[in-house]
Amino acid sequence: MRLLHTMLRVTDLQKSLDFYQNVLDMKLLRQSENAEYKYTLAFLGYGDELDTTVIELTYNWGTDAYDLGNAYGHIAIETDDIYQTCEKIKSLGGVITREAGPVKGGTTVIAFVKDPDGYMIELINKKDAGKGLGES
Repeated sequence: MRLLHTMLRVTDLQKSLDFYQNVLDMKLLRQSENAEYKYTLAFLGYGDELDTTVIELTYNWGTDAYDLGNAYGHIAIETDDIYQTCEKIKSLGGVITREAGPVKGGTTVIAFVKDPDGYMIELINKKDAGKGLGES
């Protein structure tokens, strides 16, 4: 078994596509509409779906708000240079909610950004990815 995708419901598909493609540098892998049930799916990622886990954006036509609830945490994305990535996100109008720096109680460098619907995305420096808090 393997993890295939994470689905997020979005209120403005084009705005979300712009964010994930232009701000987070994901590629649109495929998109489809279901006119009968009034929804559009868009799959984005950093590689082919056969090899990597991707994001599925679901736009239910006519829905303009969702309750994000308090159970959702975040999606984590590895980046080569977290400081440069944060600067790029800010320059493109993205919202950094936690500037890059060590995680509390550890050494792993992280940052957080919000997508257009308010979903949290954690950025982790590539050298720290998979190390938890970063203690030796």
